[in-house]
Amino acid sequence: MNLSSIDPRNYQITFLTSFLIYGVSFLHFDIPVLNILTILTSALAAQYTCARVAGLTSTSYKSALISALSICLLLRTNSLIILITACLVAIGSKFLIRFRGKHIFNPTNLGIVVVIFFTKAGWISTGQWGSAATFAFLAACLGTWVVTSAARFDVAGMFLLTYCGLLFSRALWLGDPLAIPLHQISNGSLLIFAFFMISDPKTTPDSSLGRTILAIFVACLAYHIRYTYYTPNALIYALALTSPIVPFIDKLLPDFTFRAIRVQTT
Repeated sequence: MNLSSIDPRNYQITFLTSFLIYGVSFLHFDIPVLNILTILTSALAAQYTCARVAGLTSTSYKSALISALSICLLLRTNSLIILITACLVAIGSKFLIRFRGKHIFNPTNLGIVVVIFFTKAGWISTGQWGSAATFAFLAACLGTWVVTSAARFDVAGMFLLTYCGLLFSRALWLGDPLAIPLHQISNGSLLIFAFFMISDPKTTPDSSLGRTILAIFVACLAYHIRYTYYTPNALIYALALTSPIVPFIDKLLPDFTFRAIRVQTT
């Protein structure tokens, strides 16, 4: 079997499911089974409803499942209503906020940002992953496989290179031990953001140069938000604030070849 011919979303679903099982079984994530079932059911039901309202003859549940699994891994709250809201915003945005066949916002990112910013009842628990280097390495390898198959390694790689470079530069400037930035980058949430969120083919620029510019901009903005406003949610805020400029990047730096072969993932 030619692995390159397999839908990259199949890899994403497999790896995200593995991360969730690993987190619940070995890292003891504080996420009840009821929460997981609520997220999965809400996302898939929203996908079905939106597809029918949009008049689509077939419904692809893969992207909805990816969003649901990502929300399971990242979002924490004590309210099922918050989880349902995050799923409805995520899936609904794919159908309502579009430009020339592409989503303006990454669905998972927007769903999490909306409930965290407006309700203050949700959060991203970065500490849940611990700092196990073996898991971080595993996540990076699996994530690389995913973005490579989706032709998006450039944006994930440049983002990590820029953001990690800023963290290490800050530590050196302040005279902090390198253990601090090493601990910061040994984080499952950071890797999931890089390999499964910012690298989404439907929300990144068409051209490689455009994706490189976006990655650097998101990394710098996230660093600025994190150390100016001291918010732990800097990454998701930076991506949400940056996403609306993608259509302008595509206009200035078009890639007609990629646009012609883009895989429909709605």
